[in-house]
Amino acid sequence: MSHQLPPAIFLADAPGLDFLNSVATPVDTPVDWLVDGDGLLSWLAQAGLVPDAVLAEMRERAMPGELDSVAAQARGLREWFRGFVESRRGLPLAADALQDLQPLNRLLERDEGFSRIVAHGEAGGLALAHSRRWRSPDSLLLPIAEAMARFVCEEDFTHVKTCEGPTCTLMFVDRTRGHARRWCSMAICGNRAKQAAHRHRLKRAGGAG
Repeated sequence: MSHQLPPAIFLADAPGLDFLNSVATPVDTPVDWLVDGDGLLSWLAQAGLVPDAVLAEMRERAMPGELDSVAAQARGLREWFRGFVESRRGLPLAADALQDLQPLNRLLERDEGFSRIVAHGEAGGLALAHSRRWRSPDSLLLPIAEAMARFVCEEDFTHVKTCEGPTCTLMFVDRTRGHARRWCSMAICGNRAKQAAHRHRLKRAGGAG
């Protein structure tokens, strides 16, 4: 089913919000890019959150239904996080939010991340790189959790908005001058609004005549 889906949408200017936008209505019909295990792997690849080699290995070694189960966990995580963001967007995020973030902290505690020194750059320098052990399909949730945590800790929630399109649910961080962004994308909902305004003006002109 997921192989028939259109490309995923990444326009939130924050990977943690792009995760919330993994279910949306880009045209008329709602699309869930995490509908099953294949969809989850495809979305992670498009988001650049998991190396392609790791995704291929997970697909190869996962037991029947295991990736679908992880996708279901991802959908549950997404809707929990949507409730958190929706209840706090437009306001400064204070330390009292920590209690509500315990489910995310519990997921982050499962990470088997580590750092190691690697070659860096053409000059042959060295750099400290972060990596993780991908022991099971459940570990695919960890880079998502990390993106969500970075969003919570690094973004200004007063600039988190939902698109003003009548049927649009896409969210984004408004980084425009004056924070005047209204649409998920001018090519999608912005264009629809322009067309609707144009039709309204024509209708009014016709009525006036």
